Amino acid sequence: MNKLLIIVFASLVLVSSAPAAEWTNLLDRELSQWDTYLGFRHSTGYNGREPVDAQGKMIEPVGYGKDPAGVFTVVEDNGKPVLRVSGEIYGCLFTKQEFSNYRLKLKVKWGATLWPPRTDKLRDSGICYHSIGPAGIDYWRAWMLSQEFQIMEGHMGDYWNISSAAADIRAYLPEGAMNAVANETRPFLSFGAKPSVGGFCLRSENHESPPGQWTDIELVCFEGKSLHIVNGHVVMVLRNSRSMKDEIATPLTKGKIQLQSEASEVFFTDIKIQPIDALPAEYAHLFE
Repeated sequence: MNKLLIIVFASLVLVSSAPAAEWTNLLDRELSQWDTYLGFRHSTGYNGREPVDAQGKMIEPVGYGKDPAGVFTVVEDNGKPVLRVSGEIYGCLFTKQEFSNYRLKLKVKWGATLWPPRTDKLRDSGICYHSIGPAGIDYWRAWMLSQEFQIMEGHMGDYWNISSAAADIRAYLPEGAMNAVANETRPFLSFGAKPSVGGFCLRSENHESPPGQWTDIELVCFEGKSLHIVNGHVVMVLRNSRSMKDEIATPLTKGKIQLQSEASEVFFTDIKIQPIDALPAEYAHLFE
């Protein structure tokens, strides 16, 4: 083997054996890496308008950094911190720091309590990523402009665009009243922009754990691409993350991470994040 080949081979070995970046734990008992925003206790029949009282006067949201009802608290499970989100008031726990190009992992499990307007509906929450701007600009007046990795009974990994966010998703084209359904073999369709097939897409398959058990969630984000992964299964492939204003697209590849309070009791634990400088090799083919 000549010297040049030896140098090239040695370089490849060094690159392949370079240690991955460390994982950072985002959850402690003091919620030191998070802030809060709380909006409203919504009632059944809410129509997206500014909530008003019996006299027609606009009700003010609870706001930033206030949690009088204890919507976001930390409990312990076998000595490990667990975030409890009561769901009583619509809003979010959001990271103080913005993130781009990362893998986010966490575990999620449902609680028993439901609040109006979801007392007769499926339990619901979500991870909103690339979150920018003020909270309370969505239909429920609770969250920031963002992309949503839905956390919902039977719907782990669905997509919603929040406010004017948009993305392209590998999915089957919907017909009539049918929803678009994600599938990694399909072409990319536009969601949340104009023209598009809407702001919602169903995950490809249900991989949620049985009731009472933790479901492992992973979100991979890299340069406008993202993957929704549930219990190790890719359930959605997204690219071209962007926000829209006057039909002009701006890349949406960085922002805060929100955990939603959405009228359902839910628990999160083992929340950790790792910076990446490339898509994980096992997923790169999904974007080809």
